[in-house]
Amino acid sequence: MNLLTGLIARILFAVPMAVFGLFHFMDAEGMAGMAPFGGAITVYITGACLIAAAVSILINKKAALATLLLGVFFILTALTVHLKSVIGGDEMAMGQILKDVALTGGAWFMSGVFKKEEESGGE
Repeated sequence: MNLLTGLIARILFAVPMAVFGLFHFMDAEGMAGMAPFGGAITVYITGACLIAAAVSILINKKAALATLLLGVFFILTALTVHLKSVIGGDEMAMGQILKDVALTGGAWFMSGVFKKEEESGGE
């Protein structure tokens, strides 16, 4: 069970974060209009942060901090990007808010697990 809830869970969570980060680099200009400030540069920075978080989770180094910050990123994205779309009448954006809230919860839960592992000296 440790394999499923440890290594496999880390991979299943981290790889999509890396892909999301790559998407930010592949379509920065297209995503720039959604950025609450800074345009494409904000998209590039968040893409780099997503990739860095994925690497941190995969190699299990500073994973507690990475997942804590990843949760902050997702809740801020829900509030600053998708909420204004919902308010503007885009019903599909509600799904994006719910996805981001769920990812926030998952990231913060993982942060707690990683923190306990770090404190116990376990891998």
